[in-house]
Amino acid sequence: VQLQASGGGLVQPGGPLRLSCAASQFRLDYYDIGWFRQAPGKEREGVSCSGSSDGSTYYADFVKGRFTISRDNAKGTVDLQMNSLKPEDTAVYYCATGIGGLIGLSDCVDPGRLIELGSWGQGTLVTVSS
Repeated sequence: VQLQASGGGLVQPGGPLRLSCAASQFRLDYYDIGWFRQAPGKEREGVSCSGSSDGSTYYADFVKGRFTISRDNAKGTVDLQMNSLKPEDTAVYYCATGIGGLIGLSDCVDPGRLIELGSWGQGTLVTVSS
């Protein structure tokens, strides 16, 4: 599975940004998709995940109320709407899926196993700065 994250850029604190995760040759309708991020000098961490079978979602505490994960049925993508961005949100954001297109809650919280076994896009840089 070849994923591609897009939509990153420079945004002022408090501003919005929308990221999109797509696959080059197929839709993501039947794949669990997670958004993760890695700031310079820090480990990769889970941001938000979307379950394909039951519509379940997970949000890390530090993005609850600010970020929204959704599926664009028209485009077959999984998007991350980020509002009220803070400088500490600056990171490279990645989308990923697990073996068989599945992501467990534990993998979303701690992506260590997913880093080793999952499929990842190349990442998109989000910089929050005035």
